[in-house]
Amino acid sequence: MLLSIAPGSDVPIYLQLRHQIVDALVRGELREGDQLPSVRQLAVDLGINLHTVNKAYKVLEDEGYLSLQGRRGARVTAGPSYDDDYLGQLSETLGRLFTDAQSHGIDADLFRGIVDDTLSKGA
Repeated sequence: MLLSIAPGSDVPIYLQLRHQIVDALVRGELREGDQLPSVRQLAVDLGINLHTVNKAYKVLEDEGYLSLQGRRGARVTAGPSYDDDYLGQLSETLGRLFTDAQSHGIDADLFRGIVDDTLSKGA
């Protein structure tokens, strides 16, 4: 798994890391039990502040993707499973995305097409 950051992005660096790690899990590049680099090592490798990596790892731990083991680093866990609360959050998020898309002139059919294209690409 190769992580990279885009310093000029509107997305905070810790979220860029979080998204890339979750993407690697979904693609099967990371599996349950895999060891991730230490906070310090990843910060050095990427040339970023170790608190930024720590924040990304903490978010991933809170979401159920990682188990932080002190000086032994971080291990990938089985990951979260969905429940009614998550399905509600997902529905709300999709609703906000659709409202935003509508404000840009995208109708329901085009929005569905974009979702279908995204799903077919495995994203």
